[in-house]
Amino acid sequence: MTSPAAPPSSEEIARLEPFERLGLEAIRVVDSPDSARAALAELAGHEVVGFDTEARPTFRVGETSQGPHVVQFAGPARAWVFLLRDEACRDAAARLLAEPGLAKVGFGLEGDRSQIQRKFGLPPRGVHDLNTVLRRLGYARSLGARRAVALLFRRRFIKSKRLTTSNWSLPALSAQQIAYAANDAWAAFRVWQALGLEPRQLEADNGE
Repeated sequence: MTSPAAPPSSEEIARLEPFERLGLEAIRVVDSPDSARAALAELAGHEVVGFDTEARPTFRVGETSQGPHVVQFAGPARAWVFLLRDEACRDAAARLLAEPGLAKVGFGLEGDRSQIQRKFGLPPRGVHDLNTVLRRLGYARSLGARRAVALLFRRRFIKSKRLTTSNWSLPALSAQQIAYAANDAWAAFRVWQALGLEPRQLEADNGE
């Protein structure tokens, strides 16, 4: 097996052109029974989606997160951002998370798994951490989304710390929050695409 290329350094990444992003016109906000039904119908034809969650940050010592407050999925040209305040949206997200036939790929998902277990009372199925997949392909350490995008696309994936730590439990999210959440999931989907793996290879790589 050919040794994989060394991931770029932080200094090298800083000099790259920005990675493309999904615009708001390609993002579906799922916040009602009708939009939940529509999202389930649209996602029914997918075998693999990018995946991530967002939660309101905790600031007190010993405070337990009540997240996730948002669950997002992305395909090749569209993303769905589920706001979990609505019961129908929670039920639809839980259905997708429990579906083993829908492969959900993302980065650094250990915390997401535990929050999903606590929030929904079920373990997510068909979830594949791309850090694990990349390690099995020969990378010695976790790359994360930023380095993986830089390595595979020679582009800089921009993540705003201000948005990362914003309040994701609000009844309505800002356009910036919606775009941030959607593009987290979409970047993961694009990395999976660039790796050229089939869904069955994800299962073999991730031991599920």
